[in-house]
Amino acid sequence: MSLEDVENIKKRIENFKKTLIELTEAPGTKETAAEHKVREMSAEVVDSNPYSRLMALQRMGIVKNYEDIRKYTVVVVGVGGVGSVTAEMLTRCGIGKLVLFDYDKVELANMNRLFYQPSQAGLSKVTAASMTLTRINPDVKIETYNTNITLTAQFEEFLNVLKTGGINGDRVDLVLSCVDNYEARMTINAACNELGLNWFESGVSENAVCGHIQYIVPGESACFACAPPLVVASDIDEKTLKKDGVCAASLPTTMGVVAGLLVQNSLKKLLGFGTVSWYLGYNALSDFFPSMMIKPNPNCSDNFCLKQQTEFKNRVKEEPECTNVDLPEDIVTHENNEWGISLAEDEPTLSNNTTELVEPLKTENENKNNSIKSDEEYLSLNEGIEFAYQSADRTAPNEESLVKDTELNIDDLREQLSLL
Repeated sequence: MSLEDVENIKKRIENFKKTLIELTEAPGTKETAAEHKVREMSAEVVDSNPYSRLMALQRMGIVKNYEDIRKYTVVVVGVGGVGSVTAEMLTRCGIGKLVLFDYDKVELANMNRLFYQPSQAGLSKVTAASMTLTRINPDVKIETYNTNITLTAQFEEFLNVLKTGGINGDRVDLVLSCVDNYEARMTINAACNELGLNWFESGVSENAVCGHIQYIVPGESACFACAPPLVVASDIDEKTLKKDGVCAASLPTTMGVVAGLLVQNSLKKLLGFGTVSWYLGYNALSDFFPSMMIKPNPNCSDNFCLKQQTEFKNRVKEEPECTNVDLPEDIVTHENNEWGISLAEDEPTLSNNTTELVEPLKTENENKNNSIKSDEEYLSLNEGIEFAYQSADRTAPNEESLVKDTELNIDDLREQLSLL
């Protein structure tokens, strides 16, 4: 390492120190944040109300009670390209408590993404995220863990946070996976299967033009181990796919779309509006959004998943069956029927003991006679009703009106026609 490189590192360290001082010890920062805290969400339309646009969802009937969002705790695992934007959206929506898990640091190579700033390079992602999110909305309680959940020792800490990390000391309400590797996804999957906790999995492809979200309910839908990626199913080590000097592509647009879909469905789940997507994909090349529901695998390798499947089947059996009750037919009656309108009788039905009709069939001659009505009967209308057009003359034509055979050719007939 040259002296020039050493000097550059020293300058960067000094810049980091200055940034930390500005962010953490700026005069009036804590007091200003406390002053802006809002105790109750208000729908009052004023410029000083940060929740007026959100509370409008309640006034418009989309959400029953938007202020319930303050009761929920959401865990975001992985505060990278998707996770950082997800955390910001939830913070701006006023979520009650946000728990962040990550063990990576902010790098200048991350600046092609949203949320992070060059001045935060070198800081842990959870620390930088906490500083930014607190300034955006001081009402949200932010809790951070700079830990690697895939390690055995730190997995117990992660599991304990899911059990007791809620606002009131109970378990959290929802887990959002925004990690970029199979190992971390399987760790989240194992923890949520063990606790029976609902969670969302998300991801963006290496070519940066595809993404997806998946809602996982242990026992009811497929967990991440039920349908593993093709690479893992083929017994290929994921780590062998990475090559030195080669990195995956990254687009802030694709990550922003996936984060938006993830938070939108999270809000629908928490606040109870709309329909939550089980699996929703995104192909940026053709703007294609495939949607499906993946059933759990009865031969899943996760024992807790198999246990959740059994419990779910038992719950379904215990639920009361819906029976169709024949309601009495409403008979519409009118006191006044000045137009003489009546309903036609139903067609003759077959008796239970014989194939004969209840009413004897009329003969063919009777049907013909009844089908020919007299002019008086045909033209008889109730008072106030009349035909728009006069009916055609039903009398037999006379001989003069009939067309007779003739020996004239076509030219003679045309000449007679011109004289008319």
